[in-house]
Amino acid sequence: MAAAARPRYGPARMSAPDETASFGFQDIPAAEKAARVKGVFDSVASKYDLMNDLMSAGVHRLWKDAMVDWLDPAPGLKVLDVGGGTGDIALRIARRLKDRPGHVTICDINHEMLKAGRQRADFKALAGGVGFDWVCGDAEALPVPSRTMDAYTIAFCIRNVTHIDRALAEARRVLKPGGRFLCLEFSRVDVPVLDSLYDLWSFNALPEIGARVAGDRDSYRYLAESIRRFPPQKDFAAMIEQAGFAQVKVRNLSGGIAALHSGWVI
Repeated sequence: MAAAARPRYGPARMSAPDETASFGFQDIPAAEKAARVKGVFDSVASKYDLMNDLMSAGVHRLWKDAMVDWLDPAPGLKVLDVGGGTGDIALRIARRLKDRPGHVTICDINHEMLKAGRQRADFKALAGGVGFDWVCGDAEALPVPSRTMDAYTIAFCIRNVTHIDRALAEARRVLKPGGRFLCLEFSRVDVPVLDSLYDLWSFNALPEIGARVAGDRDSYRYLAESIRRFPPQKDFAAMIEQAGFAQVKVRNLSGGIAALHSGWVI
């Protein structure tokens, strides 16, 4: 199914003229960030899944499995997967539900990422009761009506939005009372020695792999830098609480290389 254009339900707010946002280690005008990030993912979309395997030695698959384990999808669940263009989380939810009913709306701001997801043979091979929508939309102004989703998932995306607080507010808006927010994102390593080794890998190996495999060193340097600019676990948990979520919990994965954050609408 082609990615559908939908009405914008969320607030469309402009950045102030003098407002800045992080783009890796640079601070740039906030109004420019979305286009710069789009350029990164346009460039890497066709190699995105392969690069994830190479960059993490396949461990990203275990992290995503852990995310869906914690979600524990029940039959009939309506999920909005934001920034999920290549469909990794949606596929895991569908496989967990098997032939039981459910629905996943895969929302991504990047057409190329959605295109890469729709072309995956995994989706064509799926059979069962889970339905999918592919929607091009902005995490800060979601094309989704309020209080219509049982769960909101977002994996390795929220650090790339211009205003994290707006994305969190939109997550809360689209969730029903009793709805679940679940985020998987790179975070701060809390294991001595591992943090230094991870820095060496991130800033030396990742750009080199990006150059050799995807033909794009700069995009993978940005991705490594964006991880370091993302708030640490406790600070991000506080932002989720400020957005109005309750029972916020954090689970570190692989010593804090990645972390899961969970919250509920009550």
